Amino acid sequence: MVKNNGTVNILFCGTGGQGVLVAAEICGWAAVFEGFHVKKSEVHGMAQRGGSVESHLRFGKQVYSPLIPRGTADFLVSYYRDESLRLRVFLKPRGVDLTAELDRADGSVADKRYINVFILGALSRHLALSEGSWFKAIDAVLARKNPEENKKVFLAGRGEGL
Repeated sequence: MVKNNGTVNILFCGTGGQGVLVAAEICGWAAVFEGFHVKKSEVHGMAQRGGSVESHLRFGKQVYSPLIPRGTADFLVSYYRDESLRLRVFLKPRGVDLTAELDRADGSVADKRYINVFILGALSRHLALSEGSWFKAIDAVLARKNPEENKKVFLAGRGEGL
């Protein structure tokens, strides 16, 4: 999905330790591997674990700013419900809030360290990025963190197994 102006806006949010920044990094690399221009910005909370974390990710033919203006996010990808409530003001009127995927992830993923990748799989159903680019991004970002298991969980998030 690339809009008329050529930019896709995705806001990732949660708390420290949930893999918010890793998920945004994987998505950004998948877009790069598809040939898109990517900008990303991160906001860390006060604590390394448990503090608010958000990452603005924008990609398209040409992107000038890394920050998503309020009311223009195409997707809200939350790993913590309270953060999605706080940041919902960024979602555009017809934007997709993937917070409900937390319930599906909780019921599907045995090892909770993989929930971020599971929800990335759910996000991938909405984006015109090839599975090959997603897998290449997972390999690049998670090379030392069991990329094969991450790919399996990613596919489950897409609705293709587990």
